[in-house]
Amino acid sequence: MSIAPPPEVAENIAEIFAERGRQWLADLPALVAARCAAWGLEIIGEPFGGGTHSYVAPVRRADGSVAVLKIPVIDPENLGEAAGLFCYRGEGAVRLYEFDSGSNSLLLEWARPGTPLLFQPGFPSLEGRPENIDRVEQACALYRRLRREPAGVPADFPALPEAAGMVAEWMEMFSAPKPDIAQVIPALLRDRAVEWCERLAVPDGPLLVVNRDTHLGNIVAAEREPWLLIDPKAYLGEAAFDAGFLVMIQVQGDPSPEHAVAVLDRTATALGVSMERARGWAFMRSMEEIVWAVEDDEPEDLRLHLAVAHALA
Repeated sequence: MSIAPPPEVAENIAEIFAERGRQWLADLPALVAARCAAWGLEIIGEPFGGGTHSYVAPVRRADGSVAVLKIPVIDPENLGEAAGLFCYRGEGAVRLYEFDSGSNSLLLEWARPGTPLLFQPGFPSLEGRPENIDRVEQACALYRRLRREPAGVPADFPALPEAAGMVAEWMEMFSAPKPDIAQVIPALLRDRAVEWCERLAVPDGPLLVVNRDTHLGNIVAAEREPWLLIDPKAYLGEAAFDAGFLVMIQVQGDPSPEHAVAVLDRTATALGVSMERARGWAFMRSMEEIVWAVEDDEPEDLRLHLAVAHALA
């Protein structure tokens, strides 16, 4: 069979990563062959869809067991996946069997049947609907269980990116915004963003393994445990960081201050974090999405993210 990601994944890689992405696609068959030879693997099916940055395919190992070979295009968000999975040690997340630092390839446990806790249609997300509150609380219990201090990560693994780095980027983004950004975002929201950056720059509590992309589509049904996390965007940050994306996408369903308060209350409680810190991280994630919507010329997304930011402010 040909070695290539699904067409939509290949198109995304070529568009986002430009020349680097096209070169990665050209090099992929050799990368797959090298990992299969080194790890004693046989590709046994077509690559999985649904992702955006990786070639992910089912394989059979030399001992007859099955696993998943994942070769990602590395970016700032997924840089910490291997270190995060190493720290989780299979406790609530798929097991990491092998990692190759030269190609950033991972050999992972195959979570089957792999049905997501909640299907992700894009924005607006479905997490904020009343019928999904139980699922969100289930996810919160898992993310709370996954938080831990990093320990014993091998020296050749990429270091966990730090949430403080995101805050520094946001400070630059909103304290001296580009003209097109300043034109779109009201001064009130920009000022509030700078205030939150100053507060979030000082962590509230110890630095833990936390997650940037806490939607429910990355939690899937498995055999070893009822639900396992896949595709973690692991970071090093305070516990409330986990609430940022999860709160933001819930508020999208009804971007009103009343709904935002209700979402913040129950999500912060379920995660065991400060409601006010959760608000700050969620507000800043919505502000980040506003900038991306401007840069990508997505007017519908822009309207949604502005409404969410106002609700959280």
